[in-house]
Amino acid sequence: MSFVERACEFPCAGEQLLGIVALPEHPNLTGVLLVVGGPQYRVGSHRQFLLLSRTLAGAGYPAMRFDFRGMGDSTGELRHFETVNDDIAAAIDAFQANCPVVERIVLWGLCDAASASLLYWSATQDERVSGMVLLNPWARSEATLAKTHIKHYYGQRLLQVEFWHKLLSGKLGVGRALQGFASSLMRTRPASLSRDNKLSFQQRIMQALEAFPGPLLLILSGNDYTAKEFLQACRGSEPAQRALGGPHLTRFDLASADHTFSSREWRQGVEAETLAWLRKSIAH
Repeated sequence: MSFVERACEFPCAGEQLLGIVALPEHPNLTGVLLVVGGPQYRVGSHRQFLLLSRTLAGAGYPAMRFDFRGMGDSTGELRHFETVNDDIAAAIDAFQANCPVVERIVLWGLCDAASASLLYWSATQDERVSGMVLLNPWARSEATLAKTHIKHYYGQRLLQVEFWHKLLSGKLGVGRALQGFASSLMRTRPASLSRDNKLSFQQRIMQALEAFPGPLLLILSGNDYTAKEFLQACRGSEPAQRALGGPHLTRFDLASADHTFSSREWRQGVEAETLAWLRKSIAH
């Protein structure tokens, strides 16, 4: 299907943001807002967001990608992913203003943009958001990083012939290795609530996973520590465990993919899975 791309400027908390809307000739009622993980701008690593938006528009789904405040061609100070709710809300407004046929919004985000999408819905309960596509969500804490390190680094090292050769030949710094292992082990202890008893962002995204009423697509890379840390965080969260086993969440794993899906094969796999999920799970 043919489509056109249109640049748009829109206000957000006194600043001006820039977005690019891809408009199909015969647009679907569902549009996809690409939330950019940072710090990067709307094109994305390996041009992923640009190419994805064009693939979506070619299949009839309006798509918009945009720069947060302080990034790319948007004005203002650089924002942390926990403080972009206003940016996402402004982008949804601008998306619908530039493509009035869009009634339902799907948020699509990689890494901390996936977490930002969950945090946005948790904070706003925005009824326009009908679904979310979450790729390798960011849930890092000292505990999850340490547990992931122990499981996937030290566990794999013990299975390597090279490790045992160095150990038996005396070429391995045993003291340093044991110190590193002990340090990781100490960091696996779960963190307590902050002094003001506020939930951590990890706890909030896990609760949002369970509470969100619409369909979710979770895409995980097999060769990515961020994805492994996310799964480690889910193991310690009852809401996340219920969400992962519930009917609203579809999980898709790309076993060999890296964090940003840097090859054409991985990128096209993500595009195909996103489209298949949209057609199956989101009303047209």
